[in-house]
Amino acid sequence: MEPDLFTAAAEDRQEKDPASSPLAVRMRPRTLDEVVGQGHLLKPGSPLRRLVGEGSGGPAGPSSVILWGPPGIGKTTLAYVVSQATNKRFVELSAITAGVKEVRAVIDGARRASGGYGKETVLFLDEIHRFSKAQQDSLLPAVENRWVTLIAATTENPYFSIISPLLSRSLLLTLQGLTDDDLRGLLRRALTDERGLGGAVTLSEDAEGHLLRIAGGDARRALTALEAGAGSAIAKGEPEITLETLEDSVDRAAVKYDRDGDQHYDVASALIKSIRGSDVDATLHYLARMIEAGEDPRFIARRLMISASEDIGMADPTALQTAVAGAQAVALIGFPEARIVLGQVAVALALAPKSNAAYLAIDAALADVRAGLAGPVPPHLRDGHYKGAEKLGHAQGYLYPHDLPGGIAAQQYAPDAIHGKRYYEPTRYGAEARYADVAERVRARLRGEPPPGPGE
Repeated sequence: MEPDLFTAAAEDRQEKDPASSPLAVRMRPRTLDEVVGQGHLLKPGSPLRRLVGEGSGGPAGPSSVILWGPPGIGKTTLAYVVSQATNKRFVELSAITAGVKEVRAVIDGARRASGGYGKETVLFLDEIHRFSKAQQDSLLPAVENRWVTLIAATTENPYFSIISPLLSRSLLLTLQGLTDDDLRGLLRRALTDERGLGGAVTLSEDAEGHLLRIAGGDARRALTALEAGAGSAIAKGEPEITLETLEDSVDRAAVKYDRDGDQHYDVASALIKSIRGSDVDATLHYLARMIEAGEDPRFIARRLMISASEDIGMADPTALQTAVAGAQAVALIGFPEARIVLGQVAVALALAPKSNAAYLAIDAALADVRAGLAGPVPPHLRDGHYKGAEKLGHAQGYLYPHDLPGGIAAQQYAPDAIHGKRYYEPTRYGAEARYADVAERVRARLRGEPPPGPGE
């Protein structure tokens, strides 16, 4: 039997006993208009709307698409909606269990369906990143010749996990994380919809907030936790899912943390101050509180990047590189794995030597500029490439450092108003001690003092 998204037996069972299916399955949208979030992918004329037959007339058929995004934000749901709404032949494969043999069988069936009775085939391939290069290669002729229209789903960066020829023959659609408002609407619909809980219970405000936190932008996780809480409340004869009931049913305590209130800023502040104070254990505690409360990992990563420059600076110049690499990794992989990256970065920053000298230096320079201490650029530093610059004295007398021993020219660079002023006052902590020595030697050479002799 040809693989399909839902077998006939499963569909019959669901029709006779809807409650036998998980809440997340029962609440799957039936049309694209019921899909939560992803509005940027569902505009009129979009590839997904054309796949379900909306505006698909004319010489340009719907394109194959690759859906990229973290778990639980709607990749499989979108494929399910296409399967329900399209008049095309719909086939599902999972890269976890399928191989080249199964792919070729689908392609052969698609060619027969197209040639025999003009039926187009849509192939949904879940977890495509698990396919090897050879397995992905087997899809190329079918996609290129449009024997099948491919809908492929992946949680991994497709530029690393999918071969270039397949990417070039498909449209890459990036799904955005679901917001709290998206999930809140979904939860409330599930509470009242006959396909869901049908009004059997209500949800308290603090329990709803806890559900949003533990969901972490994952609709499937939110509905699964809601179903567990509803089952517990119904078993106890309670009309409402309370925070206590929800905690008992999902075995996860609510973190006292309001992402839009004081706790958001207090915990974030405590994280940064713990890093600044080099207390690695306190750092990890506050990081864990932010993660467990469902804080946006990108917000955490931004705070860590700022800390790397503000509190560590030149004492360990690699700290900023570490923080930036961590932010990039977080953006690529998302939760739950992002917790590992954030933990590594936080530990590295907490244990790094500390200096705020670079931070103080730029602020001091900005303060002088805002106070009017600017003045004209010295004539020998001005642009001398245009006609007439020489007559104005621009660039005359400029000493080219590369032509001089040591690569340093004893000449004035700063405007007269701040000539001789020092903004950067390096510490002797960590790697900045070396930069402190370099800064002193360079400043002396710029003043025209001779270089120190051997051993000095």
